[in-house]
Amino acid sequence: MQNFEELNLPHYLANSLKRIGFIEPTPIQKQAIPLLLEGKDIIACAETGSGKTGAYIIPMLKILLENKEAQGLVLAPTRELAQQITEFLKSIAPNDRNFNVTSLVGGQDIRKQFKSLQRKPKIIIATPGRLIDHLKRNTVQIHKVKYLVLDEGDRMIDMGFAPQLQEILKYLKKERQTSFFTATLDNKVKNLAGKYLSHPQSLSFGNPRPVAKIKQTAILVEGNHKDECLLQELNTRTGSVIVFLKTKHRTDQIKKYLTGYGMAVDLIHGGRSQGQRNRAISSFKKGNVRILCATDVAARGIDVPHVEHVINFDLPMQDEDYVHRVGRTARNGAEGEAVSLVTPQEQRSWNRLVKKYEIPNALLNVPVSEERSQQHNKRKKKFANKSNDSRRRGTEKRASQNHNKPDHKKKTWGKKKSNTKNRESYQHR
Repeated sequence: MQNFEELNLPHYLANSLKRIGFIEPTPIQKQAIPLLLEGKDIIACAETGSGKTGAYIIPMLKILLENKEAQGLVLAPTRELAQQITEFLKSIAPNDRNFNVTSLVGGQDIRKQFKSLQRKPKIIIATPGRLIDHLKRNTVQIHKVKYLVLDEGDRMIDMGFAPQLQEILKYLKKERQTSFFTATLDNKVKNLAGKYLSHPQSLSFGNPRPVAKIKQTAILVEGNHKDECLLQELNTRTGSVIVFLKTKHRTDQIKKYLTGYGMAVDLIHGGRSQGQRNRAISSFKKGNVRILCATDVAARGIDVPHVEHVINFDLPMQDEDYVHRVGRTARNGAEGEAVSLVTPQEQRSWNRLVKKYEIPNALLNVPVSEERSQQHNKRKKKFANKSNDSRRRGTEKRASQNHNKPDHKKKTWGKKKSNTKNRESYQHR
């Protein structure tokens, strides 16, 4: 397969692909689509940004358009990824009331999901937990599913969804076609995938690495200067940026820090509601905010074509997440840049990533400019002085209150009249 015209796609689907710029298939699409159209099960290992969503959605649509009774089911580990798949699917699916697409994920109003399920969707995109919730309520039927996709199956296993996947499979008929897409392919993933697939064809493009058009660099920086270094990098770059951090608390801090310098920033992490996350991603896509601070919950679920830069404020805890982080840039053949801020304590982790993913080792010791450093220290001193003043006022207030309190332990003579004789007699006891 060299182009989409060879697939003899329905006229509507072929035109939809042209409209969204799908002219030449990517390597994973060239290999996966013909096998899926032949009805084969596949297990595919491909790098982020390789076009894997199209690799299973395009044949799914062709198969389901030709089979009026069959259903399709796509399982994804996160709400963000499920939403991304849903948006892509709706962009090329027929605008037909008999071909409904429904997303079932946590954090959304379940009553609205009840209504969408009443329309008997042709394709369901779901996270495992929410799908099981509907199955137990008997609000969804999946016995007609003929086309099953497990997207980012390795991530679902890492997140502990294996028992839920086993439970979902009990509701499906064995006569189905299953695709398992993964970013990593170790023995654990292979063994578990073997339980879901029947005589699968394996497709692998070697050890997943960031796509070639991503320029990757690293900056060696002391930990207490990371904030300033990030600010300097953002000021010297143009275009949209995703900043990845390890924790929700740190993400909140950096968002507040950058906003204090007048930058348009939003954030996304596991502590935000689904509505807040949707609004943040939508605002970022529209260009209303230039910078999006995120934890790894978003690394595999954001598909924004215009992301020029990714900055790793912290290195990821899992090596595989590095690939998915930097893969948010250079989407669909575009160019992009990824910068990692590396402390001396993180150098060993960085060197491991360099070796594992064949990253050009470009550690640059770029000191923060003196002006920025002075501004930062002045702000720190200002806040420290405010804090000290507050503590001093509190101490003085408490001392004043204590001074005015009567000392009940000390003997006083003001309350009861006494003569000198009695007083002297008391003192000599």
